[in-house]
Amino acid sequence: MKVKISNAIKIFYPNPSFEMIYFEAIANALDAGATEMKIDITVPDMKQLQNLEIVICDNGVGFTEERFNKFEKLLDVEEQSHKGLGRLVYLVYFANVKIDSFFDDTQSRSFLFNESFEGENVVSSIAKHESGTTLKLYGFSGQRLHSNNYIRPSYLKKVILEQFYMKLYKAKLAEKNIVISISTNVAGRVESEFIDVSKIPDFEVKELDYQRSLFEKVELYYNIEETDIKEAGVITALAVDDRTHKVDIISSENFPKNYNMVFLLMSKSFNGDIVDGARVSLNMPEATLTEIKSVFRDAISEVLKEQFPAIVQSNDAKLDYLNNTYPHLQGYFELKEIGYASQSDVLKKAQDAFFKDQKEILAATNLTEEQYMKSLDLSARALAEYILFRQRVIQKLQSITASNLEEDIHNLIAPKRTVFRSGEFTNDLYRNNVWVFDDKFMTYRTILSEAQMTDVIKEITKNDVTQDSSRPDIVLYFSSDPTVLNTKVDVVIVELKRLGLKVERNTDVEVQLISRGRALAKYYDNRIQRIWYYGVIEMDEEYILNLKTDGFTPLYSKGHTYYKQKKIYLDVNTEEHVLANTYLIDYHALVNDADARNKTFLDILKANFER
Repeated sequence: MKVKISNAIKIFYPNPSFEMIYFEAIANALDAGATEMKIDITVPDMKQLQNLEIVICDNGVGFTEERFNKFEKLLDVEEQSHKGLGRLVYLVYFANVKIDSFFDDTQSRSFLFNESFEGENVVSSIAKHESGTTLKLYGFSGQRLHSNNYIRPSYLKKVILEQFYMKLYKAKLAEKNIVISISTNVAGRVESEFIDVSKIPDFEVKELDYQRSLFEKVELYYNIEETDIKEAGVITALAVDDRTHKVDIISSENFPKNYNMVFLLMSKSFNGDIVDGARVSLNMPEATLTEIKSVFRDAISEVLKEQFPAIVQSNDAKLDYLNNTYPHLQGYFELKEIGYASQSDVLKKAQDAFFKDQKEILAATNLTEEQYMKSLDLSARALAEYILFRQRVIQKLQSITASNLEEDIHNLIAPKRTVFRSGEFTNDLYRNNVWVFDDKFMTYRTILSEAQMTDVIKEITKNDVTQDSSRPDIVLYFSSDPTVLNTKVDVVIVELKRLGLKVERNTDVEVQLISRGRALAKYYDNRIQRIWYYGVIEMDEEYILNLKTDGFTPLYSKGHTYYKQKKIYLDVNTEEHVLANTYLIDYHALVNDADARNKTFLDILKANFER
């Protein structure tokens, strides 16, 4: 039975990394007993990648009859450490691989490996020649390289070491010197790197106290060396058949700077069975992988605590930060992962666990006493999450300066040209921030942000009115029963001014409030029962003096807030008027008062959460 190579490539290597070309060639060379390997990469022009060529040479035993017979038959392997598929990765990226090999002192073998390959080869008798094999890969089939690192010697040195750390280290212990040279010529620019097995650092070995029939003896091989920050990094991997398979244990944001660290988890149980045929991914149940990672993380944690005692205090500080920043998730953070997994991963897992608990409670038909108590806790946490969002809004408001436009303030409180209705409250919860003025304003019937006065009046009359294109910043309607169409409403009118304006400009806010109120006042007693004015400005001493002179009363606040009940006259020829409660608030007082209220809520909620 013959195998169609093109189909086999699609099945086993649907999307392999370019690096696997080098890994496959080096693995084969090492299996052939090679002690010298050369990788030469040539690209005359990066804009013409079809001319990319890679030549890989080794001094192994060459393509003997036995080795060639195995090469031409996919999956024909005897050892567990081999998969019999690796050669296919060459053809993912290159149309042709020209192979020239010398073996048995006086024999040579040449053949072309491509999708049409059916075992054709030429064997010749030659003068005595050192054994070895040369692979020439050409006919690049891609449009671009995913990363230029794939043809950069420094990067290739790093990933080849990562892939073959255990194999090369064992060679060092056996005093078998292996040298891998990597050279590139990109548009005439030559770069090179070397891997010398004799210079691979020695590993310390830590036998783990792990009693499970699932795995045989488990050991941690590790090396920690101080280095230049540019060379710093961490490798955490399973050693599988003397190859490494990376598993993420420590996020780069967590490991100590200026150190190069290698952690390899070893076990005789880690063999070819736990990786897929293409060596791309681990082939084991998720629960098993989770258990392995847990064992691995605990072992690394012990080593790092011994090497870097300050890491304990650092992790405690990270936990404090998470608890203080996300208090609604206190008790949900995986303590073992703090300082190892990335902060975003720790946070996501905590959120997922929180949502899982919420779902469980919401799905319950009859709550047990335990579930009932848990529902109270979850409700408080959900509220705390919303209060935290509020705090972020306050922080944004606190950052506003005179360089900001009025609309920057406006959009934070209620996005311009937007209408909010009570029936859509939950959808608008994170867009509407009129609670900045007072939390009772979240019981609105309707909010109109920078709507024309025509539309503002229509909202209460439901009839056509005279066109008025003026736009109050924010108008809120309240009623005792929002579902009753013709019920009387309270009206709140808000005018905002940017920071840094002079007194003369700030006094405009009072005129604007009165003119908006007068347009609505004709509906007083009919549709409107009360009108409330809020003007938000940046006050200076002169403006405050003007308010006192005008009979405004200071109110308790974290800044300057003044109140006066004003008469709004409707006609120059009569004394007809309506009363309006007018609040003039310094911008910083508004924000600081909101901050104080919000922090009080948050402190009360945080006190009830498990630490």
